[in-house]
Amino acid sequence: MKNSRGYYFILFTSVLLAAIACTKENNVPTGLVINELMPKNTSTVSDNAGEYDDWIELYNNTSEEIDLSGYFLSDNSSNVSMWAFPVGTKIAAKSYLIVWADDDTEQLGLHTNFKLSADGEEVILSSPEMVTIDKVGFSGQAAEFSYARKPNGTGNFNWGEPTFNSEN
Repeated sequence: MKNSRGYYFILFTSVLLAAIACTKENNVPTGLVINELMPKNTSTVSDNAGEYDDWIELYNNTSEEIDLSGYFLSDNSSNVSMWAFPVGTKIAAKSYLIVWADDDTEQLGLHTNFKLSADGEEVILSSPEMVTIDKVGFSGQAAEFSYARKPNGTGNFNWGEPTFNSEN
């Protein structure tokens, strides 16, 4: 009897830990996160070509630089590897990285092969193994509003004034 209780306790604990590990999505993040996005940028900030495009801001919550070579961004959960970060792309500790979601990969800098929908959708950040690191769904929104974590890097998302490449 004593052994079976121990067995069930270990089984229960294992199942519980596995369930916790599988519920990462939208929990308080501790590493690399999607920190802010702007799906309808018409005059807030322009890219290096002078265009007002959609953008996604990543934030590195860690105290070490992260090499993003082989990581992915997507707006399609059935294709999480839609756009790969170029080899050598890095984000410094406690820093931001802007990616332009403008479907214009010919421009200099980080420009995805997809745009954000102002009507709402999701943005997915995945590891080189195509494991979801962070995923943010958002509803439709008017121009010049961003969807950002408050507090910066760890909080829930809220619509508000953009804080491009700086603390939310």
